[in-house]
Amino acid sequence: MKKLLVFLKDYKKECVLAPLFKLLEASFELFVPLVVAAVVDNGITGGRNGYIVRMCLLMAALGLIGLVCSVTAQYFAAKAAVGFSTKLRHVLFAHIQSLSYTEMDTIGTPTLITRMTSDINQVQSGVNLVLRLFLRSPFIVFGAMVMAFTVDVPAALIFVVAIPLLSIVVFGIMLITMPLYKKAQAGLDRLLGITRENLTGVRVIRAFNKEADEWDRFRTSNESLTTLQKFVGRISGLMNPVTYIIVNGATIALIYCGALRVDSGVLTQGEVIALVNYMSQILVELIKLANLIITVTKAAACANRIQGVLEIQSSMQAPKTTAGGRTEEDAPAVAFEDVSLTYKGAGGESLTGLRFSVPKGSTVGVIGGTGSGKTSLVNLIPRFYDATKGRVLVDGRDVRDYSLEELRRKVGVVPQKAVLFSGTIRENLLWGNEQASDKELYEALDTAQAREVVANREEGLDAAVEQGGKNFSGGQKQRLTIARALVGNPEILILDDSASALDFATDARLRKALRNLRRKTTVFIVSQRTSSIQHADQIIVLDDGKPAGIGTHQELLESCPEYQEIYYSQFDAGSAKKNAGKEAANA
Repeated sequence: MKKLLVFLKDYKKECVLAPLFKLLEASFELFVPLVVAAVVDNGITGGRNGYIVRMCLLMAALGLIGLVCSVTAQYFAAKAAVGFSTKLRHVLFAHIQSLSYTEMDTIGTPTLITRMTSDINQVQSGVNLVLRLFLRSPFIVFGAMVMAFTVDVPAALIFVVAIPLLSIVVFGIMLITMPLYKKAQAGLDRLLGITRENLTGVRVIRAFNKEADEWDRFRTSNESLTTLQKFVGRISGLMNPVTYIIVNGATIALIYCGALRVDSGVLTQGEVIALVNYMSQILVELIKLANLIITVTKAAACANRIQGVLEIQSSMQAPKTTAGGRTEEDAPAVAFEDVSLTYKGAGGESLTGLRFSVPKGSTVGVIGGTGSGKTSLVNLIPRFYDATKGRVLVDGRDVRDYSLEELRRKVGVVPQKAVLFSGTIRENLLWGNEQASDKELYEALDTAQAREVVANREEGLDAAVEQGGKNFSGGQKQRLTIARALVGNPEILILDDSASALDFATDARLRKALRNLRRKTTVFIVSQRTSSIQHADQIIVLDDGKPAGIGTHQELLESCPEYQEIYYSQFDAGSAKKNAGKEAANA
């Protein structure tokens, strides 16, 4: 929590003025019982109506001044708290963006969402309440006791007994409930994770008819959280009745003691009323203070969780600028030198002993069974992950020597899952290059076979895109994401199974358009279809993370059993011979 207070440094004035105005309000509040005592003793008892009116006006003035001080304090406290949370949110979001895929996989999306939303909101509430009440409540408690001693010392001794008893009850309950509140927050995290999984995977859940199972899972987690929160609520609920018993007992003692002293002429009736008012003020402020400490404890727990994320350093360190030195013209676009990859926490290697080079402007196909490491291979090129052994070279230089900005400007990636952001088609395409003209956008759309997607909408490029591209089909989303990557005019284009939703004819036109790009672009095509990669200049066949074969379609068809198995599973023998004949004729 202390480390996060640095975000309050621009709000020093507000952090001073908010408690100061609260103390002013508290000071005026402490004078009110004395004014009430004066009204009773000097006005009502003496029948002085003019005096009563003047004292009532004074009370109204004290209340008005207190209101102004309270509103002013609230303004400064809110300004500081909201400014603090805004800066913290910006820093946390920027830090999350700087983390590598390894850290993102380890932390988990639900956890990061919780830190960005409810945790920061809780910390904001904690800062707001501390600035308003942290000094005010103790000041009222001890101030009321001091004022009681100025009224009558023997009667004030009742305060000396009542305040410790109240403190024991209030803070005892607080100490019991604080760990339980932390457990409740952890339970809320789990519930949010389940909810997010269900919302994200709702189509899969329905496809496999798992609604009942997921409902049971959600209900179990929700009931567990509800039971815990009810238990904490019952304990917290003891605070009001127990404290009221103590305060009412103290009030009875005050009235009894006060009656005796009034009867003996030592105290006046107004002073007894003032003492009772001070006792009521102490009760209210102690409960406020207890609630404040509970809120601050929650806020501190949330702040520590946020700080935990901020302290996570990316395992992928990159220079801010690319080191000097020129790349040789004849250097391959991409080269793997005995590359292996092991994911964090994995029991074994996902990629082993990859060695190949790709000339500039060539097309490379990557194929293999499910889980063979195809995506892992292409993720090493833009450095989404770092190779645990060996080196990955781009233009003859180790990817670790590039700044991430320059490396990823060279590489355009179309991931397996087509993701569009809410806005317009134009705004989504401009992610590839913010300065691109409409002509360049349409050229990219033509290459990606996506012009019809735009042409079929009245608004054209300014057609609305809903969150996640829900108003587009799977094939339309894939073509638009390919166009977005092409707008950036990358030197290396990676299509990670990004044409799986396209029909064969559209897929063929897309591959032909990519071969005819004006720029000498190196293209990596990851696919399950041999038809999508068979015309590639080089095909890499993966089997359980190891290279089973590297060569052209014809070479692999003759020498690689794994490739043969994939190919013949997609084409029967007659079709395969026919395709071979066509290829021979074309050759």
